[in-house]
Amino acid sequence: MWIQFIIGGLLILLGIAVHRLKWYFLIAGYNTMSKDKKANVDTEGLGRLIGFYLYLNGGLLVLLGILNVLKIWSDMTPFKVLIGISTVYLLVKAQKYDHNISDEKGKLKKGVSKKLIGSLSMMMIIFLAVGGLLYYASRPTEVTISQQGLQIHGMYGEFHPWDSFDQAEIHEELPQIERRTNGSGVGANLKGHFRTTDLGDVKLFVNTERPPFIYITTDRRVTIFNGASEEETRQVFDAIEENVQR
Repeated sequence: MWIQFIIGGLLILLGIAVHRLKWYFLIAGYNTMSKDKKANVDTEGLGRLIGFYLYLNGGLLVLLGILNVLKIWSDMTPFKVLIGISTVYLLVKAQKYDHNISDEKGKLKKGVSKKLIGSLSMMMIIFLAVGGLLYYASRPTEVTISQQGLQIHGMYGEFHPWDSFDQAEIHEELPQIERRTNGSGVGANLKGHFRTTDLGDVKLFVNTERPPFIYITTDRRVTIFNGASEEETRQVFDAIEENVQR
């Protein structure tokens, strides 16, 4: 959680450096321009714009870090959405300060707008695709129980036949997670392959803030998951026990 404070603080410091200290050499693109082109850039206006961009995103990251420490909020989705939207806004707005491609009124010169629209369109497609993946990864785990076995749906989903079960348990806590090896982590939602201290490699489909958690040991590995609520998780566990004991 401390990484949020560190990165947020760095963003704010960079904002101060560009906006107040006028360290314009930190601005990507501007620092590689020729001397003649630099003379046509409104560095004060551009520095102010980038400074506010860094203040906004850095401040939000620090706020999320505080809420995380206080156990009030741990989902990073709002930050990811804001930084995507604000980055697109920054790229569009920054063009008005570059008089190599815009006139004194901030309007783009002929032929430049088409190139800019193409670049922004591609960026929006990428942003929407990433946003869709984040939303999909943050959805509660859905499970279907049939006569054949247990189906875990969604990202990294898999099917477990009943005859592959060695053990099924329910616990209030998760094992200590060392790192993610091939999975997604959106706030409290963890899905995919993770390395743990006690159990080694496991597969998770959990919301860490909604115990209990179902542990199933099969001939492949340990898989841990839970539902959208405690009641739903316990109902699924009862159904698993009923089928495994047959």
